[in-house]
Amino acid sequence: MSQTLTPTIERRLDEGLARLELAVEPAQRDQLLALLALLHKWNRAYNLTAVRDPLAMVSRHLLDSAAVLPWVRGPRLLDVGAGPGLPGLVLAILAPQLEVSLLDSNGKKVRFQRQAVLELGLTNVTPVQARVEAHRDAPFDQLISRAFASLADFVTLTEGLLAEGGEWLAMKGPAADEELEALPPGVRLNARHELAVPFDESQRQLLILQRYPTT
Repeated sequence: MSQTLTPTIERRLDEGLARLELAVEPAQRDQLLALLALLHKWNRAYNLTAVRDPLAMVSRHLLDSAAVLPWVRGPRLLDVGAGPGLPGLVLAILAPQLEVSLLDSNGKKVRFQRQAVLELGLTNVTPVQARVEAHRDAPFDQLISRAFASLADFVTLTEGLLAEGGEWLAMKGPAADEELEALPPGVRLNARHELAVPFDESQRQLLILQRYPTT
């Protein structure tokens, strides 16, 4: 067992997944724990995330990412501004039927993504180092963003990557109403879901946006 993966960390992950009512196979649980250990290891050298404590990483990274799974249908999912691969890597582990692309312009973060894909044996994940404006591998059924940009920028920069009838999934804190008011014409809020992330007291929500015909 990695020194990072203490029994306390494993119990927290198990309890958090249970609170989210997510049924996880033993192999998927092992992959989530391996991802956490790898993230903690790389973070000491490469500063991939501001969260340093592995126990906090369980809630702030693994469970926060897992909380949106009920609304992720894919099958082609693009994680925009994925950073070290969150939420895309977690979603790819929990839903192997997804075809997940991780998009980020930061070289060290994409190198981590590639190492995670290799070590975890993920065959449904494609890391891509590029600016979102230069990405051409479209279309995607859903585009997800955890901390990429304002809603207006998220939509405007990725408009050409979304399939007809597709959805933007924006993971946000509590103060997103002003951003919603700034959405470009032809895009509207289709659904809003409060996210109860276990062991995290901060308010989180998932905003689902779609195109609609303008006349």
